[in-house]
Amino acid sequence: MQVIHTPLNDVKLIQPRRFGDSRGWFTEVFNTNTFASLGLPSTFVQDNQSFSARGVLRGLHYQLGKPQGKLVRVLSGHIWDVAVDLRRNSPDFGKWAGFHLKPHTDTGELEMLWIPEGFAHGFLVLSETAEVLYKTTDTYYPAGERSILWDDPTLNIGWPLDALAGMTPSVSAKDAQGQPFLSAELP
Repeated sequence: MQVIHTPLNDVKLIQPRRFGDSRGWFTEVFNTNTFASLGLPSTFVQDNQSFSARGVLRGLHYQLGKPQGKLVRVLSGHIWDVAVDLRRNSPDFGKWAGFHLKPHTDTGELEMLWIPEGFAHGFLVLSETAEVLYKTTDTYYPAGERSILWDDPTLNIGWPLDALAGMTPSVSAKDAQGQPFLSAELP
């Protein structure tokens, strides 16, 4: 398993090793011992899966009180995944990074994204549909659920909206009520 550092401290791209032949391939996506030896979390408590159409934008989500680290994997389609550092003591506080995630990279590698606790997370579906599976380090906590506006001018996230060919991103009513970064209740 290969761990690739990203521009945001503690956010990692993870590429599991695939073994294949003419019949297909096999990979070990998660192993407690392997993750622990790589300095990654080795305990996850919840798996979530979403199915979305082109132009759906989910996020930017985070939880107070019970923060969730997320291990994100795209099962089908293509998303642009974003992590925003909300950790006030981090040198990357208020910075974001975006990643094109597909079931395989252009070179055929499987790829997952590790986003630790203390980050907001969101994604935009760029393909006709996309299925996303993510493991979390804590359970869903409705009382602590928060959202930052996806188009917040302070964060100025460079969403690849040109890939939508003029389509406006589709956000949930809850996400449309997200808070601006400068007035959001942060961890």
